[in-house]
Amino acid sequence: MSEKTVSNKLSISKFFVYALLVIASFLSVFPLYWMFVMATNHNSAINSVPPAFIPGSELVTNFTNVINTIDFWGAIMNSLIVSVVATIGVLFLCSLAGFAFAKFEFKGKNVLFLAILVTMTIPPQLGLIPQYIIISKLDWLNDLKAIIVPGLIDAFGIFWMRQYISSNVPNELVDAAKIDGCSNFRIYWNIAVPVIIPAFATLAIIKFMYVWNDFLWPLIVLRDESSFTIQVALRGLIDNYVRDNGMILSGTFWATVPLIVIFLLLNKLFIQSLTEGAVKS
Repeated sequence: MSEKTVSNKLSISKFFVYALLVIASFLSVFPLYWMFVMATNHNSAINSVPPAFIPGSELVTNFTNVINTIDFWGAIMNSLIVSVVATIGVLFLCSLAGFAFAKFEFKGKNVLFLAILVTMTIPPQLGLIPQYIIISKLDWLNDLKAIIVPGLIDAFGIFWMRQYISSNVPNELVDAAKIDGCSNFRIYWNIAVPVIIPAFATLAIIKFMYVWNDFLWPLIVLRDESSFTIQVALRGLIDNYVRDNGMILSGTFWATVPLIVIFLLLNKLFIQSLTEGAVKS
């Protein structure tokens, strides 16, 4: 086979790969673009056939209607508080637990780790009633603590950190630190944490998105409008008699912006954590 033939085949392969990437990117971005277009158009344009595909001039009007209908900024602030605190708690506690499972030997370690993995198979809806009873006994109903505290630990977070630490923190480095007299927490803080920054970024994105988008649990425990998270507050945009789709999609679009910002800030570390160890020397 000549070099020209091989070169042509490689070019064709690259073309199909790039074409597939372009199509996948379009399919991924289009729903967000469509939501933005609907957020900038009047309700009549949204319900027209064919619907509008070009941004309109109603962006400010629709968003003003959102602010006048619900406490949008208060709900955004509540969601930020809940998501940031829960994410920081998960990063710290899950990395500690993952470090212990990865680098320490103790009785029942494998059984305990297996039990944690089993909890990942249980639908979270099954825990709503006992969790609600505990929260009500603690008198945390209608309080952001009812969302933050149950979300401070995560089975997937422990699993993710354990696997990442096992692969990227050398045992020899840990043993050398022990010989030098370092405490377990100092080994974790000075040796493990700098290495697992990409894993932090990945888990932060996943946890922040999960808490930010959670609707069912906040709907159950939050009753007062001043304590609503953004997902619960957006429910107030839906009227039983008149539905303003432009206003609804405007609120939904702007509620999505913080997630986009978080991903853009952490996407390099996110990609690094997924590709870590993919190329072996």
